[in-house]
Amino acid sequence: MAVRAVRGAVQLERDEAGHMDEQVGALLTAILERNALSADDLISIWFTATPDLHSDFPAAAARKLGIVDVPLICAQELDIEGAMPRVVRVLAHIESERPRGDIAHVYLGTAAALRKDIAQ
Repeated sequence: MAVRAVRGAVQLERDEAGHMDEQVGALLTAILERNALSADDLISIWFTATPDLHSDFPAAAARKLGIVDVPLICAQELDIEGAMPRVVRVLAHIESERPRGDIAHVYLGTAAALRKDIAQ
């Protein structure tokens, strides 16, 4: 079994804990579904949030989805002038037999503009 990394992002409409749970949950669900993964395939997940998001930890959404025994960590994204606001990014390390080129990176909604080269 190979270790792979899968990326993703979502832009929130507002900085509210419930909205963050909903949107980050949708992002994680899409990452799992599009890569035919289960929580058992997850090794760890890094979350970053832009500095304008402070209502909750993005990792809380993973716990609410039942991802409870996977190491999670949250960090703040760089505060770059002109960067897209209210964005949560994900870097998940997974076990998968898929070749690296077949990994589906998931950028939901307006966050697709962040990586037009790999957004699905």
